[in-house]
Amino acid sequence: MKTVASIVADHLKKWGVTHAFGIPGKPIVPLLIEIEEQGISFVLTRHEAEAGFCAGGYALKKNTLGVAIGTSGPGGTNMLTAAGQAKAFNSPTLFITGHPSVNGSGRALGQDSSFFGTDLVKMFEPVTLFSASVERSEQFPLYFRHAIEKAFTGKRGPVHLSLPFEVLLEEISPFELELPVGSPHMQSSNLEDILPMLREAKKPVLCLGKGVHASRAYEEISWFAERWQLPVMTTPGGKGSFVSAHPLSLGSFGLGGNERAHAYLEEGIDLMIVIGTKLSDMSLAGFKPHMHPAQIIQFDYDPTFIGKSLPVPTLAIVGDIKTNIRALMELDAAGQQPAPLYELPTVAATGESSAIAENTTYLSAAEALQALRSQLPQDAILFSDDGSHSFYAIKHYDILEPGTFHFDDVFGAMGNAIGYAVGAQLALPERRVVCLTGDGCMFMHGTAVSTAVNEQVPVLFFVLNNQRLDMVEKGMRHWLGKSVGAIYEYGLNVTAFAKSMGATAICCRTAEEVGAAVIQALSSRATTVIEVIVDPDEVPPILNRVE
Repeated sequence: MKTVASIVADHLKKWGVTHAFGIPGKPIVPLLIEIEEQGISFVLTRHEAEAGFCAGGYALKKNTLGVAIGTSGPGGTNMLTAAGQAKAFNSPTLFITGHPSVNGSGRALGQDSSFFGTDLVKMFEPVTLFSASVERSEQFPLYFRHAIEKAFTGKRGPVHLSLPFEVLLEEISPFELELPVGSPHMQSSNLEDILPMLREAKKPVLCLGKGVHASRAYEEISWFAERWQLPVMTTPGGKGSFVSAHPLSLGSFGLGGNERAHAYLEEGIDLMIVIGTKLSDMSLAGFKPHMHPAQIIQFDYDPTFIGKSLPVPTLAIVGDIKTNIRALMELDAAGQQPAPLYELPTVAATGESSAIAENTTYLSAAEALQALRSQLPQDAILFSDDGSHSFYAIKHYDILEPGTFHFDDVFGAMGNAIGYAVGAQLALPERRVVCLTGDGCMFMHGTAVSTAVNEQVPVLFFVLNNQRLDMVEKGMRHWLGKSVGAIYEYGLNVTAFAKSMGATAICCRTAEEVGAAVIQALSSRATTVIEVIVDPDEVPPILNRVE
């Protein structure tokens, strides 16, 4: 017989989980003790939301389960935002919360997580794929299996289990549970309908979203584009799924989109193949009615939003992207290579877009990002936070290898990338991981830098500082003629803040200083924060969004 806590720890060890993230509290102490016994590092984060962000980044890059542990009551509610973010990233993350006493439920309890208190099970339901409370130890094997299967089968994502204090200590018969990473992936039954549409198309475009990252279908996407000579554009969330220098690359469209993709759509298209994106307002920013194609083919695991964003006939290809494109490869094995009947718009050869605002007083955000890119190794992994800094990156940061840029344009929790980068660096210690963020995000979750320092991981935090919530401030000024509540009266001194947490910190005001700072950071194994003072009046590429 073994305790429930020890069985959880045994499975995490078997699944290759090396780190779990969270903040201690009495209801979860039995689990923390067992995790330590198994040699799994418990990473003390500075906030429970950060624990969830770290676990999400760890799961994305380790290709195993991410684990975030919080105590009862507010420990659990603090992780709700991170669960919503993990759901948007399709990150298989297990959120474990405690409960002071299942036997005491119904009485007054401190930090009660039951129906009589905060009811964490209900709170986690909308932001996870599965949420349940294990109220008796004999329930645990089945509930644990349900949770893990939901996290990994089909459309991956976060799950939640509430494990009360005394349940963690109860003994049951040991059991073995495998991660369902080899489970069959759903294949669409109508793949053959795609081929005639591809053969007849005169002016097609391939539109890639975040789902390409979730399925890791980079090779399949490259084959598909090259086989059918499909010009490729990426949504904000799909940035990083296709290399910038590829002859078929149009770059990004939507918020942060560039002139090349826009010019191609302006000329008119007849077929749009949409892969792994819901086509949200972020992705369709600037997509006018005269650009609508005659037909859409939409690949997605979740059919909820297929055919609902544009009033265009849509062929739904439901299932796993990688599986469906591989099946399409087999169907088209004997096909002849089509000759492209169209020309791609030309742009300057210095990146997806070379248009940079000139200002002799401040460094532009666009120039700062190009200076960063010029010094980073080709395989550096960048997590981009939510704010105007990311839309500058979507436009100006070149992708040299697929799968090296991650950004969420759906849920969009500010500060998520700070924790995601820490978790990813712990998952991939041999790679260089970069977090692109802003001063607003640092105000929210910048204490994750302290976690990185404590864990001795060389994350490079690249912070664009203009002393404001830039995206909303510029949006209000554009649409309303003024901004309200978006400028900090006393802004953040990022360099001093980072130094106070033990990080190496460098403040830059020129492109040359940025380049030198990045080189210094790459030569060190220390956590480094590079603060870049950028033009507060520079207008980010976000004003094509229809409100």
